Amino acid sequence: MSLVARYLEAKNIPTVVIGSALDIVKSCVIPRYLHVDFPLGNPCGKPYNTAMQNQILKQAISLFSKNIESPLIERSPFIWNSDQSWRENYLKVDDSNRVTLMHQGEIRRKEQKLMKSSGISRSAMIPAPYDFDLIKS
Repeated sequence: MSLVARYLEAKNIPTVVIGSALDIVKSCVIPRYLHVDFPLGNPCGKPYNTAMQNQILKQAISLFSKNIESPLIERSPFIWNSDQSWRENYLKVDDSNRVTLMHQGEIRRKEQKLMKSSGISRSAMIPAPYDFDLIKS
């Protein structure tokens, strides 16, 4: 995404990148970046939290109105959870949650198979409400 932004900017098309990988984006030197300190895959906010998503998008759009002479990096004020525990547990698979995750995977695969057998070619999104904090056994 950063390379695309740089290409578009070179063609005088302004861009804003919203993301969660600050270290990567810093090395790519893009003009405008909104950093959202969330797990990867959630740059515009928590799933199903439209109020948060709207605020993040408004903040990103506001970056277009700022004059920039060097790369502009802003941070979103939102946090994923109050203790930021998602960082230590993000994508963690170990003996404490292995059985639970395997069971959830089996359930999801059965649901997908049932959908496909009934003619639905794409699996449905995981329905709300869903606990996006890691499941601990």
